[in-house]
Amino acid sequence: MGKRFPYVQEYRDNRGKLRRYFRRGTYRVPLPSEPGSPEFIAAYAAALAGTKSKKVSVGPKPKTGSLNALITAYYVSEQWRELKVSSQAPRRRILERLREKHGDKPVALLPKSWIKKQMADMADTPAQANRWLQLLRQLLDVAIDEELIETNPARLVKKFREGSGHEAWPEEEISKFEKRWPTGTKERLAFDLFLHTGQRIGDVAAMMRTHIRDGAIRVVQEKTGAELWVPIHPQLLASLAAVPTSGLALLQRQTGQPYTKGGLDNWFRRKREAAQVSLGLSAHGLRKAAGRRLAEAGATAHEIMAILGHRSLREVQRYTADADQKRNAKAAMNKVAGTHFEQKLSSGIK
Repeated sequence: MGKRFPYVQEYRDNRGKLRRYFRRGTYRVPLPSEPGSPEFIAAYAAALAGTKSKKVSVGPKPKTGSLNALITAYYVSEQWRELKVSSQAPRRRILERLREKHGDKPVALLPKSWIKKQMADMADTPAQANRWLQLLRQLLDVAIDEELIETNPARLVKKFREGSGHEAWPEEEISKFEKRWPTGTKERLAFDLFLHTGQRIGDVAAMMRTHIRDGAIRVVQEKTGAELWVPIHPQLLASLAAVPTSGLALLQRQTGQPYTKGGLDNWFRRKREAAQVSLGLSAHGLRKAAGRRLAEAGATAHEIMAILGHRSLREVQRYTADADQKRNAKAAMNKVAGTHFEQKLSSGIK
């Protein structure tokens, strides 16, 4: 079948009917329809991935210029064929999730801001976010080859530093927000919930007054399913008392309804901007700041895990390691500074 469809063989049966098969080593599977048709491309892509299903359902023909059509084209591209079958499988899972959620979107209208929003939604898992971004870059390179776009917006978006995700808020930025939004404002209550519980934005949005008992907030984490009992910090207690609500949710819209995860994220972003905190700091960065504060206060790795809900020591050791480094460096410098001062005194130098 030429360069476009490697491993495809054609022959005519004893009735003169033209038949096509995908053959790679001992693996052989029949292919339907005409080369280039949606049915053929879907079956060919499945054969390349080693899927041995006899029937492939492709649904309606993808709209020209859509992400759906681009993914289909990517499955028969040279970039895809160069991948090992073992490498294709995880990429296919990511692409099919992308197709399911955003398949109808026109490729030419995908802005850099949309890609950054998808990355932000995966900030809890920076390695996964980076894999997604790398695959999207490759996918949109095919869009350039197909003359759907001229530049690749995914290559303008930076990857996360592995293991870092969103930046922890420095203390000076925390003070800046607290000064702009004092205790008694809803903005400060949201801030204190993020900082003093150390929970993710979706878990904070789900917090109800019925979850408060015996001086703590009960949290069932959306991401891990972990059930936590988080003692209420004195500052958070003051904020809760100063912002009474008639509904159950700790954070409510003006209508009295609780925020969705995305709604709370957007609202809090505007309040950060009003406080003029540094660009790039997010609600999730307050979770990082909570971990840093716990470590600097001397909390052990297991104690930090009990608050933040991490499953492994490795996830929290970055907090304790950073705090230990600062304490040890300070102690070391105090020692050498003290020794140097004593030497000056003994030598009569003022």
